[in-house]
Amino acid sequence: MHKVLLTATALLSMPLQAQEPVEELAGAAPSQQGEEAPGMFTRLSAKMETLLENLGADGGFDPNEGMDWSVLPGPFYTPEMELGIGVSAVGLYVVDPEDQVSQISSLTINGFASINGALGAQILSQTFWREDKYRLFIDMEVVDAPEVFYGSGITAGRNEANRIDFDRRGYRLHPQFFARVFPSTYFGIGLEFGQDEADDLELVQPILSSASIPFPESSTTTAITAHVLFDSRDFILNPSEGRLLQADIAIYDTALGGDSDFDKLNLDYRDYWQLGPGILAWQVAAELNRGAVPWDKLAMLGGSQRLRGYESGRYRDRQMLLSQVEYRHHLAGRHGLVYWFGVGTLAEEARDLGREKWLHSLGFGYRFEVKQRVNLRLDMAFGNGDSGFYFSVNEAF
Repeated sequence: MHKVLLTATALLSMPLQAQEPVEELAGAAPSQQGEEAPGMFTRLSAKMETLLENLGADGGFDPNEGMDWSVLPGPFYTPEMELGIGVSAVGLYVVDPEDQVSQISSLTINGFASINGALGAQILSQTFWREDKYRLFIDMEVVDAPEVFYGSGITAGRNEANRIDFDRRGYRLHPQFFARVFPSTYFGIGLEFGQDEADDLELVQPILSSASIPFPESSTTTAITAHVLFDSRDFILNPSEGRLLQADIAIYDTALGGDSDFDKLNLDYRDYWQLGPGILAWQVAAELNRGAVPWDKLAMLGGSQRLRGYESGRYRDRQMLLSQVEYRHHLAGRHGLVYWFGVGTLAEEARDLGREKWLHSLGFGYRFEVKQRVNLRLDMAFGNGDSGFYFSVNEAF
């Protein structure tokens, strides 16, 4: 899912962490209405804190309890999916409670349904064991929801005449296994299966301006993936220090059961530094494609992670480059704020990256710790003539 949609209960807990109510003095005069308001707000905030804790969002984690769950349901609204309800569940666990080296493993489940028939679910599992010598990641998605397609490139994405509205029905499954070969260095292998169907196509004009981009009604892809990474981050879901250098290669081949032959290279650099009361996070990423890339596997900018503030699916092309920096400022208790700025661009060929216009993204967000170092995030992002409002679990990068 391009936007993970979360809860109204979390919103109600945002302004302040609950404080202990002040006891009334015996024989004191009745309070004025203006003096009652803070007490009413404190009681409401305390009730919301209690409700969140009953749902598992207690800000803690006990490795001896097995899977430690937090479940957050609530309503949402987007122009594409209209009114609906979403549920996010985060489970933390350790394979061996005596293992003090491996990171905390996690299972994140996100689901949604809306009144216009949109349905979707995503499962992300990250398991660490044997003192972080081995890692198993599983990323799975099933979706039936509205999406847009404008063609290839930033210029095409900014032309409303190119817009195609459609319902994307599909699934994706990507298991990956990693083994540590040197300190903080891992080699990995994986398989990726995916299929997308475009139904109920609606064009702004009868003929798409970017007609050079094929847009068949269905696309099936199967790939073998290889991974190499240096990862010294202290906690993958929300790092406070460390560095990631990662290269992922995916070979899609019709011999494996897909419709297209093409190759994909993803490069990702991330760094995290303690700076004052917060953390400065930095990312530079590139996606490079070669061969007959189908429409659903083009590199994209936008959504809740890659350059927030743009409608997911609007900006696509064969090659992508982006950079974003974010300051994560911890407030009192389980509350925090973030501020970020990012830029990104697309191109048909890698040598042409930077020749098209650059898209920018800036914004701010609120964080609430639902489990130990696992945050609910609420982001407001602004871009070139576009904006986005995001609810999600875990950081963008």
